[in-house]
Amino acid sequence: MKDGKWDLRIRRANLLASVHSFASQGLLFFGRITQFQKLLYAEIETKYGTAKKVRPSGTLRHHLDERLLLPHFVPFLSLIEQNAPPSLSQSAHELRSRDVGHWRQILREFSECPDSPVGLEPAEELISWIFLQPYAEYLADTTEQVSVNGTPSRCPLCAGKPQVGALRPEGDGAKRSLICALCAHEWAYRRILCHACGEEDVRKLEIYTAHDFRHVRVEACDSCHHYIKTVDLTKDGHAVPVVDELATIPLNLWAVEHGYRKSQTNLLGI
Repeated sequence: MKDGKWDLRIRRANLLASVHSFASQGLLFFGRITQFQKLLYAEIETKYGTAKKVRPSGTLRHHLDERLLLPHFVPFLSLIEQNAPPSLSQSAHELRSRDVGHWRQILREFSECPDSPVGLEPAEELISWIFLQPYAEYLADTTEQVSVNGTPSRCPLCAGKPQVGALRPEGDGAKRSLICALCAHEWAYRRILCHACGEEDVRKLEIYTAHDFRHVRVEACDSCHHYIKTVDLTKDGHAVPVVDELATIPLNLWAVEHGYRKSQTNLLGI
């Protein structure tokens, strides 16, 4: 399995849960979900191998076949029901009582639409996203590198929105990238540019950091009023962007209080 990324996420979630009590419940839930995703990814990898294939840019979602994963859906719903916050747990319980046809329908609707599918309830969308993530990551890991023109604000592989940004060491500075919410593909993105609307006037691009989270910052735009959190690995090389994004809830509160909205919510609905 590729570079132990699932174990890195689980260990980081457990560590941050022990440090930040206000985020511990969500991080422990994330850890349990990630353990399930790790096993599902391994099963898909064992069955289909690790050879890379050519898939045209932006078409990864077309290769998601929900029928492949359906045997795992009931155990997944049971996991959600037992470990998720009450509202999501109840939604998983209700969904478990539906028939296979309904499950296939919601998974297909989610996989075919890079934006919020109009036919799905918010909880159905969230459950579909979490369930299909390891499959999408497997496809991303086995896709030949695609050429990228310009600075795309959507994932070059699946056209999904970014979940979080990252600043990684490069030379004497740091290089910015975005990480896809669905397939976890990471692609380069200009430093002075809004991820949502392309605004490049530095006077309209806000950056906020908090004393307790010096390696994570809010990058907000006064043109479109969207924000994303970016994890600076030059300040904390042990950070795992998708996990540290979950742990920094006070930064979300600051953004909301100042009139910004998140482009892509995380699995906690934040």
